Amino acid sequence: MPVQSLFLVALIVDDYDRAKDFYCDVLGFDCLEDSVQPEGKRWVVVKPKGGEGAALLLAEAATDMQKAAIGNQTGGRVGFFLKTDDFARDYAAMKAKGVRFLEEPRHEVYGSVAVFADPYGNTWDLIEHAVSAAS
Repeated sequence: MPVQSLFLVALIVDDYDRAKDFYCDVLGFDCLEDSVQPEGKRWVVVKPKGGEGAALLLAEAATDMQKAAIGNQTGGRVGFFLKTDDFARDYAAMKAKGVRFLEEPRHEVYGSVAVFADPYGNTWDLIEHAVSAAS
């Protein structure tokens, strides 16, 4: 039986270094790769520390169409979900580093969650699943 997994998602950004600073220095992601490519491009891959799942390819916009999509890759919906094992810890750390939360934390039947925005306006859920919802 074939085995497949989603390992990389492109996120269109305005500047490689600005994006890398936010995801690595503010959110604490690891930079898995930052290599120079032809025509001044870079291959910048970041991923939550110790996390499972897909990494992000920070892709600097090169065309007008790509520039128009910065911050709105999912049409205004929450498009990214950052799973944590300690909501209170990560919420406090992110707030202390200036992450802009768009709502107060909520405690739902599936877990604790709060929506935040990256510097571009993309919306994310910070979420810790309830024990019964984790599987």
